[in-house]
Amino acid sequence: MLPALRPAPPRQPVSRPRPPFRSGDPLPDLTDAELAAFAAGRQEFQNRETPQGGLGPIFNQTSCAVCHFQGGLGGAGLITVRHFGRISPEGFDPLTSLGGSLLQAQAIAPAAREFIPRIANVVAVRQPTALFGLGLIEAIPDQTLLALASATKPDGVRGRAHLVIDPVSGAERVGRFGWKAQHATVLAFAADAYRNEMGVTNRLFPVENAPNGNATLLALHDRVADPEDVVDPATGKADVDLSADFMRFLAAPPALPADSRTESGRALFSSVGCAVCHVPELLTGATGSAATSNKPVPLYSDLLLHDMGRLGDGITQEQAGAREMRTAPLWGVRLSAPYLHDGRSPNIQSAVTAHDGEGAASRDRFNKLKPADRALLLQFVQSL
Repeated sequence: MLPALRPAPPRQPVSRPRPPFRSGDPLPDLTDAELAAFAAGRQEFQNRETPQGGLGPIFNQTSCAVCHFQGGLGGAGLITVRHFGRISPEGFDPLTSLGGSLLQAQAIAPAAREFIPRIANVVAVRQPTALFGLGLIEAIPDQTLLALASATKPDGVRGRAHLVIDPVSGAERVGRFGWKAQHATVLAFAADAYRNEMGVTNRLFPVENAPNGNATLLALHDRVADPEDVVDPATGKADVDLSADFMRFLAAPPALPADSRTESGRALFSSVGCAVCHVPELLTGATGSAATSNKPVPLYSDLLLHDMGRLGDGITQEQAGAREMRTAPLWGVRLSAPYLHDGRSPNIQSAVTAHDGEGAASRDRFNKLKPADRALLLQFVQSL
């Protein structure tokens, strides 16, 4: 006699976990409309400008993506730009009348190409910053950064909010983007890059850069009426708006899984004082978007300007002094070597030991750690 057959157990649904976010992916919780805006913005971000579309007459690169690619689209980059100026007893002169302070190193015609004026006595190299998580950074309330600036800190650390006039709203805001925290909003950051890096004027920055300030050369070679980037009636957006959408909805860089070594490194990071400026986490406010409202932002920065002594780049920009630099966010830092504003440091340890000014006390404590503890701290930073 055959044994009775048991009914087959009901099939369990197969669990399909969501793939982990990769650098360059969109933020979670975007609406369908926001995802569509992100996709359209990603396409524009990679678009190469042409002279017929407004490129030049002087520029640095032809596309946002040319500079921002490390670790995924929107990352940091290896292509550098140069700022220049003149320091005298009267202070810093950006040599605006001679095309300063940013050198546009390329031109659509050889005769229009810029050069660093002979009277410039300071030249600073800067590399592109990563754009991951910019929408979250934008959503951190000004009041949060002002409170950080006014808080009492150890070791002579001060930090101040860089108050700038946002060209989008015309209001005074706390800057947070760029090496000098010179922009407060993603759209202003994008529009500035279009005009100054690609020579594409727009409604926020409608005046073309003249080659070394030479209006005659500009008249000869500026082939498209300004502003060159205008709103498309079909979408209600200009190219700067599209690129801003991509950056605003770009996900934060994913951290590596924590383990006992990185947790030990995290404790050391705080104990030597790194977390005073590289604040582990801030919170966004209400933005009207579920993707950016009331979210934790583990960026490891206070977004404030600090006097970095010899680590400053010598350039005064807006209200940021020659020795002042914004605290660089450390999330995703493993994806953005080399380090510091000019790429002088090939690794994290070199970047830490180069700290000066308000970062000197933490640097000195780091240098006094046992080699094994230094390795733990560096492993933690590399996991962010």
